[in-house]
Amino acid sequence: MLDKQNKIQNEEKAVLIGLVHKEQTETMVNEYLLELAFLAETAGAIAVKNFIQKLPHPDSKTFVGKGKLQEIKEYVQAKGITLVIFDDELTGSQIGNITDELNVKTIDRSDLILDIFASRAKTAQAKVQVELAQYQYILPRLKGMWKHLERQGGGIGSRGPGETEIETDRRIVKDKISLLRKRLEEIDKQAMTQRKERGEYIRIALVGYTNVGKSTLMNVISKADVFSENKLFATLDTTTRKVVYEQTPFLLSDTVGFIRKLPHHLVESFKSTLDEVREADCLLHVVDISHPGYEDQMGVVNKTLQEIGAFDKPMITIFNKMDLYEQTVFDPWLDDEVKKDMLTQLEARWQLLTHNSAIFVSATERRNLDGLRNTILNRVKQLYQERYPYLTKFY
Repeated sequence: MLDKQNKIQNEEKAVLIGLVHKEQTETMVNEYLLELAFLAETAGAIAVKNFIQKLPHPDSKTFVGKGKLQEIKEYVQAKGITLVIFDDELTGSQIGNITDELNVKTIDRSDLILDIFASRAKTAQAKVQVELAQYQYILPRLKGMWKHLERQGGGIGSRGPGETEIETDRRIVKDKISLLRKRLEEIDKQAMTQRKERGEYIRIALVGYTNVGKSTLMNVISKADVFSENKLFATLDTTTRKVVYEQTPFLLSDTVGFIRKLPHHLVESFKSTLDEVREADCLLHVVDISHPGYEDQMGVVNKTLQEIGAFDKPMITIFNKMDLYEQTVFDPWLDDEVKKDMLTQLEARWQLLTHNSAIFVSATERRNLDGLRNTILNRVKQLYQERYPYLTKFY
């Protein structure tokens, strides 16, 4: 109990800022801020209050209006807030102006995501990818970010690639980006060679929104010990395992989770990781069906797949966490027949929308895992027949 209290005392206290404008309704902003709070928690902060303003478009100097900024300032000073997080990307001058006014550390969603990635990068490849994305984020913001880059005392947003005044020089940052790109190209070549050496195996990649249970399913399907936890971006590095079902082998890869408003530079720098998705023969799109916005999350994943040129691949949609879905949707007084009918309608709808390529499971409760196994096996055999017709022993 004492450890928990100390942990809470050591966490940074943050306020979250969202803007309702022509492209974002109030409902959308509230949902985005819920996710932003989870991101903050993942990074080690606790979100204590949300501020939402309605404007036709963001203020060019301070993102929110002067009155709202004053309201935020009064709250920040009264409550001892140490961190202000904006849900949308800020320019360097906006960060500088807001920091001047509030006198606390100010970051945006992209900076927060980059910070989480920096804290979770373990391999050399992931570290270079994140560092490259950080410098690409900093470069267009140099002019107005001096105070932002002079952060002292650590904490969220301070896991940058060593920001000292001399390193913020535009030429030095550009040189660093060039150097990191070359290092990443070398790593990419090594990764490409490794992928080519895997031989004539059907390759399957797990994709999905972050925190939908991909790593847990990876463990279930492949019986591999893959790190998973109830936090965003638990997995950064691609994990690939060989799986054999009924003497039919295939390679299964777990990949980084997607999220809305994912920084463009992060997608670009993680190109080699996403190559696992691009080069896969089939995708397993894992969905947290218990999440109230799961259809929106599916849309974010599909849009990202389109952006990286992988949306047209064969896909099996795995609706995970059915146990939590039933707890959320079913009232206690419903009889079993009604519940069964509701589930039948749900499954029929998604079988229609996915062309009979959907399956409903609970990885933690090991529900319908035999059905998942058979679905994957049948698809793998079909793909062997199409891609490698001479390997008749596999289908």
